[in-house]
Amino acid sequence: MGKSKNSVATDLGLLTLRLTAGGLMAGHGAQKLFGLFGGYGIGGTAGWLGSLGLKPPKLWAYMAGGGEFGSGLLLALGLFTPAGAVSVFGPMLMAWNKAHTGKPVWATAGGPELPLIYMASAAALGVTGPGRFSLDEAFGIDTPTLLVAATAAGVVVGVALGIAAQPDAAPAEPSVDEALAAEATGTGDAVPATEA
Repeated sequence: MGKSKNSVATDLGLLTLRLTAGGLMAGHGAQKLFGLFGGYGIGGTAGWLGSLGLKPPKLWAYMAGGGEFGSGLLLALGLFTPAGAVSVFGPMLMAWNKAHTGKPVWATAGGPELPLIYMASAAALGVTGPGRFSLDEAFGIDTPTLLVAATAAGVVVGVALGIAAQPDAAPAEPSVDEALAAEATGTGDAVPATEA
């Protein structure tokens, strides 16, 4: 049975979704890994992630950038699509938890709107498949269930470890008596302005 015009339109729609969501996700990863598109590269990303309690920060920077870049590239190309779709959830769940939690949903308020859109796009592509204009289709690739399960397990473990990581507690501001004692012995700063 031949392919209908509707299936061509569907495949073009899937291609559009893949190129947009996957391309932008890969771009986010390139910001973190390579400093492209106005990003801060590994050093800047590591500093930011370390401030969120993710240690060692450089490892987390590589994981965040690699997760975004790799999953985005797989989605955009339509290569091992189910594994790429599952991979999107790792960096997006971490972003939601570490940067967007407790805020209204909208991106303008710092909320998780963008991670939600990426995860919904990835879920849609994971369920429907990449369409005929993909490397999976071109090479007849049927992603092994074991690879998808292993990817999902890695995402679950990584996200659980990341969510469990907490930033170091800010040093407590000394009381007036402690500040005066430190000043008298030359071991600290003057009395905090807020308590002086």
